[in-house]
Amino acid sequence: MTAEALAGAPERLTRAKAFAYWLKLGFISFGGPAGQIAIMHEELVERRRWISESRFLHALNYCMLLPGPEAQQLATYIGWLMHRPLGGIVAGGLFVLPSLFILIALSWVYMAFGNVPVIAGIFYGIKPAVTALVVHAAWRIGSRVLKNAWLWGIATAAFVAIFALDAPFPLIVLAAGLVGHYGGRYAPERFKTGSGHGTAARALGPALIDDHTPTPEHALFTWRRFRKVLLICLGLWGLAIGGFAALYGWDAALTQMAWFFTKAALMTFGGAYAVLPYVYQGAVDHHQWLTAPQMIDGLALGETTPGPLIMVVAFVGFVGGWTKAIFGSDALFLSGAVAATVVTFFTFLPSFFFILLGAPFIESTHGNLKFTAPLTAITAAVVGVIVNLAVFFAYHVLWPQGLSGHFDWPSAVVGMAAAVALLRFKFGVIPVVLGSGVAGLAYQFAHKALYANV
Repeated sequence: MTAEALAGAPERLTRAKAFAYWLKLGFISFGGPAGQIAIMHEELVERRRWISESRFLHALNYCMLLPGPEAQQLATYIGWLMHRPLGGIVAGGLFVLPSLFILIALSWVYMAFGNVPVIAGIFYGIKPAVTALVVHAAWRIGSRVLKNAWLWGIATAAFVAIFALDAPFPLIVLAAGLVGHYGGRYAPERFKTGSGHGTAARALGPALIDDHTPTPEHALFTWRRFRKVLLICLGLWGLAIGGFAALYGWDAALTQMAWFFTKAALMTFGGAYAVLPYVYQGAVDHHQWLTAPQMIDGLALGETTPGPLIMVVAFVGFVGGWTKAIFGSDALFLSGAVAATVVTFFTFLPSFFFILLGAPFIESTHGNLKFTAPLTAITAAVVGVIVNLAVFFAYHVLWPQGLSGHFDWPSAVVGMAAAVALLRFKFGVIPVVLGSGVAGLAYQFAHKALYANV
């Protein structure tokens, strides 16, 4: 794209164009939250210029504070800002629905046919690519956010806290927010969200929702609107879970899934991995909806399908519905599909509530250092947490049996190739993911053929 094109006004945004983009995003949102945020930044900020980088980061900082999948919440926030509450519901819903349909299909194959060597081979190649995607996203976000020694120090401290000290993510967020609060008071220049972004904004040209674009009427905070949204949100949740209790009883599988995954959704601070131990304990040990090996297989499916990683709960729901045969042994697919849908609904419902309730207040704080300095510090801390996630992925991919086991050099080769493609040659996410999946499948078949002839 030429500089002249960049300097001009961005294309007019219609609801149809927005719908098409959110639908596309639902199918290409690989790479976990960091990769998904990077995809949205590249498309919405850099290419389409629907929103400025400063406003994008301001919304992202708020989503980082919330329990739940921050990338899905960010899509909901931007959709809401552009096209009112319905726009937010469409954006957030389309971020999840393709993944739900894909996971229902894959879960059916998993339960009905057992071993799926083709899918296993593709997963083998995609796992190291996902690690490279997380590293790439940490680099992209860090290069834009970590503009001085203070923010670098916060990111480093966050990494050490979660990697070496196993500090809980909410504690890291709280500590970073406090540092930002006092830093914004005593060293304000170090915590201005616009720091380092002015050049990028001038290079990209004006955005539809720019730094100084007035807040639209629907995004203005009023207590009347807050109370209305709160009543609708609580009423919807109560009606849904009350309906299951009335139809099937409180101890029924669907009702217990609705209640359990509501609680899990409220504990999802720090990404899906932070809440997976809770999900494992409840789904495997307490409710016995699935076994431990099935939970691990479900995590592999969640890692390698589009959408938030917490979508692994759809697999948990499907297997639980199938295992409990909630609609009878002759309707196992229906049992699994309905359970997966119910689990997904109650897992993501709070995310929509938090955005529709809190986003108007957050919009009112845009450009106010009193509020943005803590959020800037939190974003810096999240960079350190993302790096820790990359280390976590790399460890489990390269040493699948632990450090005492063998080093998986084919995965290392695929991961390095994916990293070079992303960082050096600027390949897109989809070609990297597809190429890595094909490479993994080819290696697995070649490996089996070699040993079959020995």
